[in-house]
Amino acid sequence: MGKLTVGAIALSQFLEEIPSDRTPKKLCKHLPFMATLIPSFNSCSMRMTPGEKRLAQRLEEKLEDDYLLWYDVPVGKKQLHPDFIVLHPSRGLFILEVKDWKLDTIQNINPSTVTLLTEDGVKEVKHPLQQARDYALAVNKMLEKDPALVQQEGNYQGKLIIPYGYGVVFTNITRKDFEQSELPAVFDEHLVICKDEMLPSTDAGEFQQRIWDLSAYQFGKTLTSSQIDRIRWHIFPDLRITAKQLSLFDVDTAIEEAPQLQIPDILKIMDLQQEQLARSLGDGHRVIHGVAGSGKTMILAYRCQHLAQVSNKPILVLCFNVSLAAKLRQTIQDQNKVSRIKVRHFHGWCMDLLKRYNIPRPDPREYKGEAYTGELVQRVITAVDAKLIPAGTYGAVMLDEGHDFKPEWLKLIVQMVDPETNSLLVLYDDAQNLYAEKHTQRFSFKSVGIQAQGRTTIFKLNYRNTEQVLGVAYEFAKEVMQPTTGDNDQVVLVEPASAGRQGPKPDLIRLPTFKHQVDYLAGRVQQLHERDIPWNEIAIIYRLRFMGEDIYNHFQQAQIPVEWVNANSESRNYHPDEQSIKLITMHSSKGLEFPVVCIPGIGFMPEQYNTPEEEARLLYVAMTRAIEQLIMSCDRSSEFTNRLETVLGKVI
Repeated sequence: MGKLTVGAIALSQFLEEIPSDRTPKKLCKHLPFMATLIPSFNSCSMRMTPGEKRLAQRLEEKLEDDYLLWYDVPVGKKQLHPDFIVLHPSRGLFILEVKDWKLDTIQNINPSTVTLLTEDGVKEVKHPLQQARDYALAVNKMLEKDPALVQQEGNYQGKLIIPYGYGVVFTNITRKDFEQSELPAVFDEHLVICKDEMLPSTDAGEFQQRIWDLSAYQFGKTLTSSQIDRIRWHIFPDLRITAKQLSLFDVDTAIEEAPQLQIPDILKIMDLQQEQLARSLGDGHRVIHGVAGSGKTMILAYRCQHLAQVSNKPILVLCFNVSLAAKLRQTIQDQNKVSRIKVRHFHGWCMDLLKRYNIPRPDPREYKGEAYTGELVQRVITAVDAKLIPAGTYGAVMLDEGHDFKPEWLKLIVQMVDPETNSLLVLYDDAQNLYAEKHTQRFSFKSVGIQAQGRTTIFKLNYRNTEQVLGVAYEFAKEVMQPTTGDNDQVVLVEPASAGRQGPKPDLIRLPTFKHQVDYLAGRVQQLHERDIPWNEIAIIYRLRFMGEDIYNHFQQAQIPVEWVNANSESRNYHPDEQSIKLITMHSSKGLEFPVVCIPGIGFMPEQYNTPEEEARLLYVAMTRAIEQLIMSCDRSSEFTNRLETVLGKVI
């Protein structure tokens, strides 16, 4: 099932409001929002030439928000680098090459090359119009391989469904100077935009007409949101994600290597907000507040991939859970084979540091349970303060599930970032805060050294869950998940919004005893497997230890493949691709996702040693692990089962 992205939703709403016959002159009076530039202007302006900066500003100012703009973003498997790509849902796709040349610096020009006088001497370069044309033809060829993006009938049958064009922007040559020079002999005049046609005072309609004139034809059709996503999927393979995983390490470039392969009917790709953020992340600190399933970890994965290509310094990825660390580690190592990216759960990383620098570790006979992990962390903090463990050793640090970390842990982690790069990414969702001090301890990011002011992004759309799963989970837990606001130096709680994907209504099955629940689960998972659902796409998430033991033993006897993921020991590593059902605690399920999630024993919640509020958050986290189907069961009435039955009665 497809999804409607943030940009596509805004685009479709805008198209409904604007008459299709509006002319450029009329359009200039109705500019509600600026066009979307990817990466953001602030993040890429430092590497732009002066002329590219001016053009980027004009494109943002003069084009409406249904235009999409990309600056110097690699295209396709060959990593082509056009200066600007402009996409409009009805006018087409345009490639712009920008030249800051002056007439007196052009020594010689022919249809293939240009000889320039530069500060470094005489230089010969490819003719920019030829370069733009080559880029445009390469993109067109790539897109025409997709049957969903070509015309099915008429004079243009088999051709791309939208026009495409290309041109050159001369940022230091006026139209008059252009016409009086020898340039028209080797540049088609309608394929050139000049300095005085991209001024702040230039009429928006006239500016758009200049871009539209770069294409010699038009079809009068408008791209749908799914077609826009298909175009982005093809020309930017680094944005592709699988249907079941929010991970860029699953990028599939096979279609370009073997065009004869069938292109998927349903393509998954970052939404526009995610793409702009992913491409705009530079050095410095960045905090992302995002609801469950909003793609926070996907941004982390993209950042890892980028840094692995451009940096020689070690990169550290930290999370709280052993199971999530194992999932991230396996994904990175198996797909990218990048040795300098180190993925660890926080306490395992602390243990690594003590071992590496020969600092005595706590004696487990002296320190028990939480006292041991507390002493473990404190010894690292003390050693860093005493310079026994060096600070600033990582070129970048990325923190997943940052809401699980105590302030003193965050302060320690910030010190490990190399001050030259100062690259820190923190992913946060206070709604999933299960380990902090019962939500009474509020702190500012500044107090722990995180420079979040002006560097915070909020993701509200949940793409992981169906509308039915998210609706039940949030309605159940909303009393303890009221959104909070604050400046972007504070921790906030974001209310999730559904991306609109539909699925089956969650189940709550009542059975006489917990043993009956185990028997029911055994039969249900076997039935699901017979319907071609792989074992490793099913998770059973439980609350109490005895539940895990009963299910594991029963499934072993029934010869149902099951992997019991133990959150308290790395002796049982999490093997995501192993064909087995994943049996996992609610706490350890954080950050993971599965097409089918089963949650038995709801009647035992809230657990007596925890508050109902904390238990509600815990069940919310467990429920939102389900991508498609959520199956719950109980053998007794409780506050939670009664509330769930009421909520389920409202779900369509």
